[in-house]
This record gives sequence, C-alpha cells and structure tokens, in this order.
Amino acid sequence: MNKIKEALDILKQFNVPKKQQNERSALALLALVSLKEKDSWKNVKKTLIRVHDMMQFIKAEYNREYAENSRETFRRQTLHQFEKEVGIVERNADDPTRPTNSPNTTWSVTNDILKIVKTYGTVGWNKKLPKFLKKIKRTVVNYKVKRGKNKLSITLDNTEITFSPGKHNELQIDVLNNFRKHFCPDAEVLYVGDTAHKMLYLNESLLKKLNLEIKKHGILPDLVLLDRKKKRLYLIEAVSSHGPVSNKRHIELTEYFSKLKYKKIFVSAFPDFREFKRHVDDIAWETEVWVSEIPNHMIHFNGDKFLKL
Repeated sequence: MNKIKEALDILKQFNVPKKQQNERSALALLALVSLKEKDSWKNVKKTLIRVHDMMQFIKAEYNREYAENSRETFRRQTLHQFEKEVGIVERNADDPTRPTNSPNTTWSVTNDILKIVKTYGTVGWNKKLPKFLKKIKRTVVNYKVKRGKNKLSITLDNTEITFSPGKHNELQIDVLNNFRKHFCPDAEVLYVGDTAHKMLYLNESLLKKLNLEIKKHGILPDLVLLDRKKKRLYLIEAVSSHGPVSNKRHIELTEYFSKLKYKKIFVSAFPDFREFKRHVDDIAWETEVWVSEIPNHMIHFNGDKFLKL
C-alpha cells in the first residue's frame, strides 16, 4: 500500500467526514507530518506549515500539482474540518492571536495525533486507536475553548458578539467603543462585519423598521451605524489592511443606501497616523477620517463645511 492510500486509511479510521475521505485530504495529512513515500510512519514529525508550502510539498514528493487558487479548497474543504469537526489539526499553534486572514497562517497536527500516527501499521495502533477515538471527542471541545480565549468580544444591544483575532477587528471594536462615544453616542449599530464571519452582526429588528435589507457583504463597509434622532447614517471603513472610503467606494455606498433618506456620513477609521499616511491619497473628498490614537478628534475632508460658517 502506498503512502497516499495509507493516509486515507488513517483518516477513515479516525472517522473523518465522508467528504474529507479523499486523496486531497490524505495528501494534506502527509504534508502535515512531513512524510515522504519511502519514509516509515514511525518517523513522522510535527511541522508548522502554510497551505502554500503544503501544496509545494505535495507536488515535490507525490507528483500531484494543484493550482494556486486551490489553496482555498484545501482550507475550506479539508483543514477546517480537520480542525473543527475532528480535532486532529491546530491552526496557528505558534501564535493563536494571528489574524484569520493572515498569509502566514500555519497548520499542524496535534501532539496526540502525532503519537498515534507513529504507531500506524503496528500492533500498538490497534491497541491505542479505541482510546484515542474516545479522547478526540473531548479534544474538539477543549480546542474550541482554547481558541475562544484569544477571540475579541463586545456587547451590542445586550448581545455579545465575538470577533476573530487580528488588528482589523481590534480597530472595529475601537470604533464601536470610542468613535461612538465621542461623535454619535445615540447611534445604533445596524451592521458589523468580521474578517472570518463576514456578516457578524445584523440588527434585524431595526432593519425591519427601516424596511432595509442587507445582503451583499462585498458592497458593505465594515460598520454601519444609525442615529435616528439626528437622521444620520454612518458608513465606516476600518482601515488596517484594506483601503479607506475612496471615490469608488463613496459612489457604491451612496447608491447602495440611496433608499434610506438619512444624511450619509462616510468615515475612514485608522489605528494610527502611520496607517493614515499610507492611504491618504485614496481618501475621497466629502468624507471624514478618524484615528484611534486620538479618539476625540476627526479630520474633515470637506472644505465647504467651513466656508459656509
């Protein structure tokens, strides 16, 4: 039996979901333990490996070539299930606070998996497998609790929402806490996105009152706030890696929310002046800039506002 078939046999005995009992998943396992065709299972080792490097290993050692755009398939159709449903891999074991969408995200097998895989093909495998399968159910639960400690949480309208780790979502929390406090304390939160869970929060009851339907995350800004007293709609981009409210975004957002007859306030939020300077050329006129390190001030890209005083 070759290594791909052996890896597939291991996955089947681990009771992974049927959709992950395939060659791609078997190759992913081999890359995770850095096992070549002529190696023995007793020589497997734990590696911290990115999806790109995983695909390079598979190409070099098993002559299976996957296009670069297959990385998402590896993540969503193999690794996520290995992590969340089966508990045989860890994400970012070297840095649990690494952002979800970081290109440096690493994957590795758990220590328990490494120990039992070393016994594959021996008498020890058959002895240890039943105990391992009982333990792995607890591992999934404990791992989720462990990862949860590194998540970011905030309470909105008596509802706790949890963000995935990363500077972008830290900035969003700053906006919700500090920007609102200084500039729109009466504003209600309509929508909040997240790097991992795109539509993290929707204020369904308020949207229903406004007769407004929100579906397309790709068009939406990172946060949408509504001040019904002052008739203002705040459309906020949290800029840590992606761009600010540019001319293109200004037009898109104006059109998307055209049915809502509120004054639209466009805000580009930055964590600090260094990030602001990087994007200043792209910021549209008739918009606002808020910098988290000076939370009680704003920069107005709007000359007419002062000429009319």
